[in-house]
Amino acid sequence: MTTRDIVLQQHSQFIKQKAAEIGFDFCGISCADFLEEEAPRLERWLDRASHGQMQYMANHFDKRLDPRKLVEGSKSVISVLLNYYPEDKRPEADQDLKISKYAYGTDYHFVLKDKLAALMSAISSEIGEVNGRIFVDSAPVMDKVWAAKSGLGWVGKHSNIINKSMGSYFFIGEIICDLELFPDGPVRDYCGTCTRCLDACPTDAITEPYVVDGSKCISYFTIELKEAIPQEAKGKMENWIFGCDICQDVCPWNRFSKPHQTPAFTPSDEFLSFSKDDLIEITHEVFQRVFKNSAVKRTKLAGIQRNIEFVLDKNLPNSPSGSSEK
Repeated sequence: MTTRDIVLQQHSQFIKQKAAEIGFDFCGISCADFLEEEAPRLERWLDRASHGQMQYMANHFDKRLDPRKLVEGSKSVISVLLNYYPEDKRPEADQDLKISKYAYGTDYHFVLKDKLAALMSAISSEIGEVNGRIFVDSAPVMDKVWAAKSGLGWVGKHSNIINKSMGSYFFIGEIICDLELFPDGPVRDYCGTCTRCLDACPTDAITEPYVVDGSKCISYFTIELKEAIPQEAKGKMENWIFGCDICQDVCPWNRFSKPHQTPAFTPSDEFLSFSKDDLIEITHEVFQRVFKNSAVKRTKLAGIQRNIEFVLDKNLPNSPSGSSEK
């Protein structure tokens, strides 16, 4: 091993150690190269209109595939995973109104950005000034692909990253920078012949292994879609009103999920105890208080009310549609 290789390994090891100290569960490194294998896959996915109304997925095609177009002179992609699996969960029986576990605590965009900023600062202090950018769903970055290339897990048949030791309940973030580092390699795919995620998806959004039609996904319907939810989804939503965890909940690898260690992701007692009736009767003031820092605020109160009305097939007393009938 050359002196250069030793330095690259030392720098890489420092970054992983610091990432662990900051609170990330896993950290891996890839070379910032063009994603040649992903180009035709992304093109096919867009051609099928699998992005629905998520027009941003079709924008900046070249940047999405080449990190060097996002950060000039970039040489490395540092990927991190942050577990969000909750210790205490909201009720998820058939009759309950369900909210995805990722939205239980403080919006992950803020939490990950703060932690990545701390990591970036530590890198500059230890190694020297680095030109880089932090990414948390904030630009055309294929985060799952980079996480897989960095050996943090494999992309499962439900299209989420699966880590062999902790399952798939992770947020992903990246630092793309001009620092040359020692890259990790990918791990093998351990999905095997399992098709539980495909079989369990009530809207058939997982059209084939490893391919999700975003325009059919419950998460898309309840968060991204700004218009009325398509009638063909009626009776198939299983009472999910913000996001959906079905494909992850049925995944055998998530029997290894462990409660997260990030205080910001811990939900309030009020959030956990907020009942079906509470959600049906929710007012603007209560919505602002209960979901104060949550990603649920992305849909605004009107979006949550639309989702509840759709899954319950009735108008709510405090929604615009409910008020109009009085």
